[in-house]
Amino acid sequence: MKHVAAIIFSIAIVVAAYILGSSYVKRATPTGVIAVTGSGSEDFTSDLIVWEGTFSQTNINLQAAYEQLNKDKETVRQYLLSKGIAEENLVFNSVQTIEQREPQYQNGNYIGEIFKGYELRQTVKIESKDVPMVEQVSREITELLQKGVQFNSTPPRYYYTKLSDLKIQMIAAATEDARIRAERIAENSGSDLGSLRSADLGVFQIIGQNSGEDFTWGGAYNTADKKKTASVTMRLEFEID
Repeated sequence: MKHVAAIIFSIAIVVAAYILGSSYVKRATPTGVIAVTGSGSEDFTSDLIVWEGTFSQTNINLQAAYEQLNKDKETVRQYLLSKGIAEENLVFNSVQTIEQREPQYQNGNYIGEIFKGYELRQTVKIESKDVPMVEQVSREITELLQKGVQFNSTPPRYYYTKLSDLKIQMIAAATEDARIRAERIAENSGSDLGSLRSADLGVFQIIGQNSGEDFTWGGAYNTADKKKTASVTMRLEFEID
């Protein structure tokens, strides 16, 4: 009986040693990890345009300059309305007043300034979803010169109102691309893809199509081109068995 008990005790010691040894091996051998980066991109056309222009008047008398500027404002407003721009899409900013002074010198030395008059400037901004119409108006705006208005136009800026939805689609595409890459790498190495350990979203980039624009570390956001390409990256880490 004592002999049988001794045998059972010995077997128990061996089993315990095996279990402890296996646990140690598992702890000493870390789980394999594979890191992959996927990308998602989408071409799109802007559906919102913002365009600005400035007109000005100069006069020695401030009140006269203001009255002349008001006349120009009405001329600009009527012109834009006649071109199909809706009244609610017009925003006239506050008037800027700049004193014009001319420096005076005597024998090469600065002796002061002479007041030359007041320059008053006002900016009008047009924001519309009718992109082709505003583009056409921005190209024809020099017609205001024939009406006696000195109008300086800036290049239009282009935006996309469904950008949030587009980002979600691209993140999903980048994640799927990364997973497929990881599965192929694991398959080629004879391993099984395990659970996801981490996911890191990369920088969101928007550049003009065929513009030769470069990506930047902080993210690019092109507003100069109507047709754009958006892209994003996703870095995933998986365990492999």
